[in-house]
Amino acid sequence: MEKIEKKENRYGLLGRAISYSFSQGYFTEKFKELGLTDHSYENFDIPEISDLTTILKQANLKGFNVTIPYKEEVIPFLTHLDTTAEQIGAVNTIKITENSLKGYNTDAYGFQKSLEPFVKPYHQKALILGTGGASKAVRFVLEKLGITPTYVSRTKKEGQLTYEELDKTIMTSHTVIINCTPLGTYPNIHEKPAIPYQFLGDQHLLFDLIYNPERTAFLKEGETKNAAICNGLDMLKFQAEKAWEIWNSP
Repeated sequence: MEKIEKKENRYGLLGRAISYSFSQGYFTEKFKELGLTDHSYENFDIPEISDLTTILKQANLKGFNVTIPYKEEVIPFLTHLDTTAEQIGAVNTIKITENSLKGYNTDAYGFQKSLEPFVKPYHQKALILGTGGASKAVRFVLEKLGITPTYVSRTKKEGQLTYEELDKTIMTSHTVIINCTPLGTYPNIHEKPAIPYQFLGDQHLLFDLIYNPERTAFLKEGETKNAAICNGLDMLKFQAEKAWEIWNSP
């Protein structure tokens, strides 16, 4: 964990290998713009979720965000769950009061706000690449918007597809494709999910939760087929603002 000046109002991000974090830079700049000199946002990079107990005892936090790989693992440590977080089964925002840790999911809010401007009437079915905590929020939003989602994973499970099963029929009928895997994240910018990109067309929408680089190899492939593309930057901004709203609500 990095050393940072302890402020009266402390917030942070819980995760593993999170030096790249968007959140720390975003909130540090936000606090500066708002003149909140007694606020700080820091990274809590922990090898195991059990280390959270020590952080809570020592850090005197007001609230924190949760990222990979702890969005599901953190739930047993909480005293309450917001209804949406409970339905999704994953948490990325936690509000701390005197005797309570309440979990929320602002990923869903951020994803919906950033996805909706791109949705067309022909976007009826979606493929979700990856099955981690963020993918649960994505599935929740797609179902809410009336888009039928199907998970794609490297291993075969009931109700899911494997990458090897993706053929022309599946690709042309599933016109929304969301990358919830870390493939393509800087510095491994040439990596991309193993889908048959040759079947993409101008009715497809490719959404990548990755924001660094701005245009991943996955999104670039979509562009060459005239698909609509969107990265995860606006989603992160929306979810961060919703988290800030939660931390400051009565």
